[in-house]
Amino acid sequence: MIHLDWENRETMKQIECVHANANKFIVDHKLTPGKKYDVKNETDEFYFIIDNSERIAGFRKDYFKEVNKK
Repeated sequence: MIHLDWENRETMKQIECVHANANKFIVDHKLTPGKKYDVKNETDEFYFIIDNSERIAGFRKDYFKEVNKK
């Protein structure tokens, strides 16, 4: 039940949004290109970050580039 405390977890690294153009979903309300986000968890395909709505959410890695590893 790791998802219950993701918002309070230590930041793993920082990533920067490079685009918010999605084919199937609307992500431009939740992501801002050029903005840096703190990664709270990561899988092979997704970063879990606190998005623009101040809630934890998972996004595909192709929306981001790494800027700082901790």
